[in-house]
Order: sequence, then C-alpha cells, then structure tokens
Amino acid sequence: MALIGTLRNKMTKWVVGFVAVAISAFVLNDLFGNGPTSVFGNENSVGKIGGMTVTLEEYQAAIQERENNYIMNFGRQPGDRERPLLQQQAWDLLILEKAIKPEFEKVGIKVTDDEVWDMIQGRNIDENIKSSFLDSAGNFDRSRLLSYINQFNQPAPLEPQALAGWQEAKYRWSTFQRDLALSRERLKYENLLLKTSYVTEAEAEKDYHNQNDVAEVKYLYVPYYAITDSIAATDNDLRDYYNRNKNKYKAEQTRSLSYVTFPIRASAADSAQVREELEKVAVEFKTVVDDSVYAASNTEGSLPYTKYYASTLPTYLADKKDELTAGTIIGPFLDGDYYKVSKIVTIGKDTVGNAKASHILIRWEDESDAAKKTAKEKARKILAEIKGGADFAAKAREHGTDGTASQGGDLGWFTSGQMVKPFNDAVFNAKKTGLVNDVVETQFGYHIINVTGLADYTAYSVATIEIRITPSDETQNEAFLKAQTFASDLSGVDEFKEKAKGEGLTVTDANDLKTADQRVSNLGNARQMVTWLFRDASVGEVSDVFSLESEYVVAVMTDETDEGFRPFEDVKQEVGPAVLNELRGKKIIEKLQGKTDSFEDLAKLFGTDAIINSSSDLKLNSNTLPSVGLDPIAVGKVFSLENGKRSEPFAGENGVLIIELQNKTIAPAMGDYAVFKNQLLQGLSGRASYGISEAIKEGANIQDKRYRFF
Repeated sequence: MALIGTLRNKMTKWVVGFVAVAISAFVLNDLFGNGPTSVFGNENSVGKIGGMTVTLEEYQAAIQERENNYIMNFGRQPGDRERPLLQQQAWDLLILEKAIKPEFEKVGIKVTDDEVWDMIQGRNIDENIKSSFLDSAGNFDRSRLLSYINQFNQPAPLEPQALAGWQEAKYRWSTFQRDLALSRERLKYENLLLKTSYVTEAEAEKDYHNQNDVAEVKYLYVPYYAITDSIAATDNDLRDYYNRNKNKYKAEQTRSLSYVTFPIRASAADSAQVREELEKVAVEFKTVVDDSVYAASNTEGSLPYTKYYASTLPTYLADKKDELTAGTIIGPFLDGDYYKVSKIVTIGKDTVGNAKASHILIRWEDESDAAKKTAKEKARKILAEIKGGADFAAKAREHGTDGTASQGGDLGWFTSGQMVKPFNDAVFNAKKTGLVNDVVETQFGYHIINVTGLADYTAYSVATIEIRITPSDETQNEAFLKAQTFASDLSGVDEFKEKAKGEGLTVTDANDLKTADQRVSNLGNARQMVTWLFRDASVGEVSDVFSLESEYVVAVMTDETDEGFRPFEDVKQEVGPAVLNELRGKKIIEKLQGKTDSFEDLAKLFGTDAIINSSSDLKLNSNTLPSVGLDPIAVGKVFSLENGKRSEPFAGENGVLIIELQNKTIAPAMGDYAVFKNQLLQGLSGRASYGISEAIKEGANIQDKRYRFF
C-alpha cells in the first residue's frame, strides 16, 4: 500500500490537479449527513461545465470519492481545514470529466489496455513504478513488481483484517492504473498541441535583433503632473474613455460586505475557575504513585511527561533549581492561555552533561608553524588583556573569527561530546566558572574560553498537567447576546455603520469576495459568511449572527458586481485619473508641437518637472527608459526613428516624450538563428501545459454555483 502511495505522489502536477481522484468502492453516502438543501426550490444544480449541468448529487459523489481517498491516505476523517480542499478537488475532477476528457476524445486520443500493460510490466515501464519497486542494491526489481500485481489475481483472504488490507491495496492499484492511463492521455494531447508550435526564421531573427540592437538616445520627458492648470473632465469624456477601454473593466461575479466582531474571550471568572480546578488536581497529584499516567489522563497539553536538563529547564523550574526535590509540586501557575501544575518525579544523574561557555577563536592564516605561532601569541595577548580587566564580549566582537563574534562569543548551552575534544575537555573539566587559564588549540585555531555554566549532569523527570483557559457557556452566551442585540431591527449600510460607531465597534470591509472564497479578511475560515452573501443577501441586508471559532460576527452586504463589464457608474472614479492624464497629455503636446528648440529650452516651458535624460545602451526588449519607467510605446518609437532624427511629441504611459535618436547600431546578420529559435520554442513549450488546461476551461464556459449549497 505504501508503494502505491509513493507512486501516486510522484504523478505530475497537472495530473494531481485534474486526475488524482479516488473512485469509491462502497455505496456513496452523503458527505454532510442528510446534505445541504437548496433555497431555490426544486433546483438541484451546482453549476454547468461544458454546457452540462452538474447536479448536487453528482458533486457530493465526487466529494465522497475524495474523502474516501483521504481516509485511506491518512487513516482519519478529514477535518474542517481539509474539507474545502477536497471540495475543490472534486470540482476539478468534474472539470476533467466534462471539459478536458471530451477534448481528448475529439482528436481521437486513446490509451489502450495494451499501452497500460506496457507501462506497468512491459518494455516501457513507467519510471515512477521502477523507483517504487527496488531491490536492496537500489535497482528496479521486476520480481517484486510482479509479486505485488499477482496478489490481486489470487482469491481474496478470508480473515477480516487481511481482507480489508487486500481490498484497500487492490483499490489503490486500480486507482493508480487509471491515473496512469489518464496521465498518458494528457501527455499525448499536450504533445499533439506542442508539435503545432513553430517559430519561423523571421521570428528568430527578430528576437535576435530585439536582444542585440542598441540605440543611443536623448529625450525630453514631461510627466502628466507637470500640467497644473485646472482641467475638468466632462461626463462625455469619461464615458468615451470607458467605451474605448471597456476590456479594462471586465469583472467576475463578486460581492462585498462590512462586518463587526464580538470576541469570545475567557473572563476573569473563567480563569479563576480553571485555577480552582487545578488547585484540587495539585493536591491529588502530590500523592499519586503513577505520575505519568495521571498527568497524561488529566492534561490538555501534548507533553505530560518530559525529561529536562540544566540547559532545557523551563524558566519556572530554572528559577527554583536549587529548591527542587523529587515530589515537589509547582503551581498552579499561568503560562499563556493555560494554567499548569508540574511535579518533579525524579532528579538523577545522566551520562550526558550540559555546560555553558563563551569563546574567542583566533585562526591561523595557513598550516605553517610560523603562522600558528603568530596566532597563538595573538590569542595569549588577548587573554592577558581580559585577565587585566578588558571586557570578554567586547574582545570577542573585535577579534573573533567565527559566527559567535557578533554575540560576544556566547555559545550558549551545549552537551558533552558536541564540541571537538580539546574544547570539550577544557569546559567539562573546569572546576569553577570564569576564564580557562591558557588558550586551547583545536583544528580550527586557538580558543580563549570563558566558562559561564559549569558542567551539569543532572536530569529532571517532570510530569505536567495543563488546562486551557476557555470561555464558559455563560461567557459565550453573553457575547452572542451582544451580537444578537446589535443585529436586531437593523437594516442598511449607513444604519449599520452608525450603530457600530455608537457602540464603539470597529467596522471592517471585505470587498470583491468571490463565490469560492473561504476566508473573509482576517477572519480565517468564514465560508458560511460567503455562502450567505451570494445565496441569501442583498445590498443593505444585515445578517444573522455568524458563529466562528473565536468570535461572533454580524455583517451587512455593501455591494455586488455581476460577471461581465463593470457598469460605468461603478468605475467612474477609476476612469477619472486616466481621462485627466489624456487631457493633460493633449495640452502638453499642444505646447510642444512644431517647436524645434533644444530640449533644454523646451524643458523651461514646464519648470522643474520636465526631465532631460539619455541612454547609451537601450534595447528593444527592455521596454523601459531611465526616469520614465515602463513605456514600451516610447521604446518602440526609438527604434522606428532614423539616426539623428527627432520624434514628434507623443503621449506615453506616464507623460509626454520627445525622443532624439543619436545612433542606432544594428547587430550584424547571422548565418544561423537556431539558438534564438530554440529559446522561443522553449518559451512556448514552458507555457503550454498551463495554457492548454486554462484554454479548455475557458472554452467550457464553466458556471460555478456551488455557493448555493456549500
């Protein structure tokens, strides 16, 4: 089973995204019990793919397949975090079946049983299979593969547990074979389209010149903001721009909302109650015999029984280190969101010790005796200065040659045997803290060592019970009542915001939410809010109280945009700046038109805002000009000019330009442009896989209405 899990993980991303789906061997039950019901009467559609309706039952069946697959992979039911991913994978499966596979069939692409057999155990075995059935030397073992396959040709085991394992393995193998065939179909289809990609000699030559032709250019750049005259755009100007640039304002179906939150936080009374419970536990904890079992049975933490050393003792124990004895109870004490009580079970000696030290490493320049002597003398000189009162950390920062220098040479705690032997012996044999009397030589250089924590071989076995401080039912009910009171008899965006302001609540906006979104601003998983927004709400409608993980939320729908082009009134504010730039550009061009003065004289017409600049190595594929930024129109103008010629003033991306081409150097012709041809082909191939699947999906006119139910 693990082998097939490995195989499935090695499938390509394209296949994982659209193919790696498990078919249930059992009766498909509704993933959500009785299942969600539609508010649209008898309508039972979650969307359309390729003109075909996807029913709720069909989608639920696909989700169940993904859930069954998840259970077999991870040995548990999917949780709330995994469920949205499984739902999306199920939708991708349906896109595969209804949009992508039909495209394979249209061009006659098939993968026969013989091809699948050949990929599994014939002459062209798939590389993923080869790497999953290896012998002890790491080579492909055909006998292991055949043994694995042959088990499915034998009668099923009678023993229940063995039967369940056999059925699961057979299911996995069947799924892998199916996915392997689909992967080969995809590869055939993709290769078929890739073979239609072609780059002509003319295209390759053009790309060569785009990369290698160089222009020397001088230009005058007048940003649009240089015009400070009062210019007003009429409604007709705005509408004209909107109609000419309508594609800029394409829109998906989106909705927007504003919301306020009512946090569910544990009260002082809740905290006191947990402490009171742990005080009782502490009394009982002191007398129990099996400390670890008692701690594991009563804690909400993940480490009920831990061994600590001097280097790892938590602060609450390290502060009382000298007072600790077996049987000592510490707590209850507050640690973040938990109250804890710990019991020292045993204190004893371990074979591994811990010590703490700082050092200054002086390296020698080479392996010669002279270099080592020089390094040793330097180290001893620094040691003498420290003994004379110099600050160790300051000297480490000044002279240290390893990564600890910036920390004043501090190595922190380390275990016995962790450092090289001469260094280890010097620290762990020290009888008192402070400087080691002489420098210590290792293969790294000479070390000046300051022992800051003596070797300690003590081990502390500690049992800990921790209980999280959580809001009580009373606290939760109080927060819910506040949210419910706020939402009652409330309608309209303005009224919502005014009431929130009056109650001192912060209003958060979440704009342009899409039908498949799971998160709303910083609320995390708030799918129920998105579902309400698209399924039930209308602009100005206030929601009921949403119950999220740690807060209650009340929302109001503020806006909606249907798929298509955003209405003119909605984008009027966005259109305004672009239209003003157009009008300013015309005014700048009027001032410059027909003038043959020097750039310096022309610049004076616009004060300090006008910029004169030049470039000596401009290439056509750069698309940018110094001081101007991204402006492919301007770069194109440069290469359309003849040497010594000046352009007419024209509007660019961010301002008006006049360009003077001083010299254009055309790269010499090549006899063979194969390198550039191959570069272009590689670029086409690299974009093909994603582009093909996206093109198919776009052509399928997918309508995703899952928000009606999920």
